[in-house]
Amino acid sequence: MGFIEKFGLWTEEQQEAAGAVAARVEAEGVRTLRVSFVDQHGVLHGKTVPASALPSVFRSGLTCVSTLLSKDTSGTTVFSAFNADGGLGVAEMAGAADVVMVPDPTTFHLVPWAENTARLLCDLRFQNGEQVPFCSRGVFRTALERAGAAGFDYVTGLEIEFHLYRRAEHDPNGDGIGRCTTTPTPVEPINQGNQLLSENLGDEVEPVTSRIREVLERMGIELRSIEVELGANQLEVTLDPAAGLASADAMVLLRSAVKQLARRTGYHATFMCRPQVPDSKSSGWHLHQSLVEHEGGRNAFVPADGEGAISALGGQFIAGQLAHASAACVFANPTINGYKRFAPYSMAPDRIAWARDNRGAMIRLVGWAEDGSTHIENRVGESAANPYLYMASQLHSGLAGVDGALALPQSADDPYTTEAGRLPANLREAVDALEADTALTTAMGAQFVAYYAAVKRAEIARFERTVTDWEHREYFDLF
Repeated sequence: MGFIEKFGLWTEEQQEAAGAVAARVEAEGVRTLRVSFVDQHGVLHGKTVPASALPSVFRSGLTCVSTLLSKDTSGTTVFSAFNADGGLGVAEMAGAADVVMVPDPTTFHLVPWAENTARLLCDLRFQNGEQVPFCSRGVFRTALERAGAAGFDYVTGLEIEFHLYRRAEHDPNGDGIGRCTTTPTPVEPINQGNQLLSENLGDEVEPVTSRIREVLERMGIELRSIEVELGANQLEVTLDPAAGLASADAMVLLRSAVKQLARRTGYHATFMCRPQVPDSKSSGWHLHQSLVEHEGGRNAFVPADGEGAISALGGQFIAGQLAHASAACVFANPTINGYKRFAPYSMAPDRIAWARDNRGAMIRLVGWAEDGSTHIENRVGESAANPYLYMASQLHSGLAGVDGALALPQSADDPYTTEAGRLPANLREAVDALEADTALTTAMGAQFVAYYAAVKRAEIARFERTVTDWEHREYFDLF
């Protein structure tokens, strides 16, 4: 009996999917499998195995070192991994012990830019079969189970902005591998100036964007649109709504695919919020959300006759997201750079407010009762956010509003001047707000929140010890 069967880790759907995956691997000539999990930063890690290892992977998963969960964005281990509790108060992680990557067969997809290669996403388990509390996918699954217990599916649609540049030192060797470059990657701009929805500039980058679209389609991710955004070298992609884990999985895979495909073809794609490149604008991630009833599949945000622009339950959901916006901000904007996006009159929010169809508000109410499309768009996030944590924090916040029957505040028809609480000004304020929010901390898991806050504080401390370009310019000659 393998690890997965021993602990009953697969659903019936996953068991059925495993058989279909084995058939596809053989029929499509897959020779290599990337077995990956998503870390605390939303970045993929894992191992590559031959397709002949698939039966073993489907029996017992693959082990990997638990210290991957102990690192900040620089890859620096910030916890005492060799202590008896792994530095995290978890005996199963003592001495940098292994955890088990348990594949989810429903996530199988091709990796079209790599020959005869496919990938499986995984959940993390301890060797005793228990869920690793720091597994991002597991954290989101817990939020989805809360919604399910209330009778709802959580449906999300994505708008994601990113920048695309030419790699200045691509020049691949004879084996096709590019030359080693400095960090950050030296790049050359593709275009200049503001360019929102420019037909000419869209045509200029079409050879790349069409390849991105084709690759994602082969992976099972169909773009609703891909378009030129406001800033130079900036693009936006949108995805159709999907329920549950599907949107978060798609976001991780999209981000990875775009970056890897760009690198192989002489470009550099970055989902960093605001690059230090001339004419750059901040990249955001707008998260469209609704709750759909299990019974009958009705959109629970659609108002009844005379109920207003959104149902009473939908109003409570918005009120919950407003009430916990400061605390949830650290998951929507997990980087120091992301807080440079919150500026007035920028189509990014700077305060905690909602409005009907206003892109300056943090929460934008969109859609119509007539066609059942009523939903909310939370515009708070940056494109670098871990999708599982971003969505989990949004869902928990909204459900807290429903559970508490919170009243919907008055809309902010002028969201940049209305009297409303301000979003955190920086990552430190966001971490402080999370730790002070008992309800969201409990929902996300007190152990997980303490862990995540410690990782973020380690990044803040490294930043504060670093001499910046601004400091050098400001003081080097003056004093």
